[in-house]
This record gives sequence, structure tokens and C-alpha cells, in this order.
Amino acid sequence: MDQSANLPRRALLRWLAASAALPAISACTPAEARAWPVQFSDAEWKQRLTREQYYILRRKGTEVPGTSPLLKEHRKGVFVCAADGQPLYSSATKYDSGTGWPSFWAPLPGAIATSTDYEVGYPRTEVHCTRCGGHLGHVFSDGPRPTGKRYCMNGDALLFRAG
Repeated sequence: MDQSANLPRRALLRWLAASAALPAISACTPAEARAWPVQFSDAEWKQRLTREQYYILRRKGTEVPGTSPLLKEHRKGVFVCAADGQPLYSSATKYDSGTGWPSFWAPLPGAIATSTDYEVGYPRTEVHCTRCGGHLGHVFSDGPRPTGKRYCMNGDALLFRAG
């Protein structure tokens, strides 16, 4: 049998074996290795945040879709990081994506950082607050114009300030 016929299969098996390790590798993502301007110990974060906020912002959790009161927030104002109060999104960029999470088509300048996570077994672009590094959600390329982006955020990671 021709050995070259097995090469694609071997390459596929190597790729599958390597990709199986990716979720474990993501335990130390580049975002977690960064030095964020606002830092607290894990115990201090637990004291400062609600249980839900801690789970999402510090442990990369996700709230149940459709449960955030911010889905129904339509006033003019700014959505800020629940951990440190940094302004993240203007209400002018909020839209109903139908996903069950507050969604925006653009962040405020300098408000967010991104990294790649493999938590679900494939790469996604994770969104962080640039001040505390808190996990906010993910950004996808299926949003509306003018950016084509959908910043799909956890409502428990945000607070709303009217104005």
C-alpha cells in the first residue's frame, strides 16, 4: 500500500490529538498573564463582587441567556464594567441580537481588550475590560453594520449608567 495515502489521515489524527489538549492550555490564557491596572486578590474580588459577577468576570462564566435585566434597558447612557466602573459601551451601539445576551456593535475607544479562548473546543475571541481584565463575553463577526461585529456580553458583567 502506498504510504502517502495515509499521510492525510495521520495529519488529521495528529491535529485531533493536539486540539484535544487546547481546552487545558487555555487555563493560562494571554489575558490572564497580563498586568491589568486594577488588580485585587481572589479573596478581594469575591468580597467586591456578587456571586454571579465573580463567576463571570473572574472565572469566565456565562449567565443563562434571557435572564439579564439589561436586555430591556433602552435608555440613553453607558454600560460600564461591574468590577471597576470603566465605561465600555454606549447605549447608541446596543441592539437586539436575539441571542439572549446584551449585544453591541462597537465598544467605546480603548475600553476592551481581546484574547483567544478555547473553552468550548474551538477558538473564540474573548472580550475583557482593559482596566481589570474581567471577562465580559465574546465578539463575533455576525453583527449589524457599520462594524459587522456582535459584542455578546454577559449582563452580570455590566452595570448601566443613565445619562
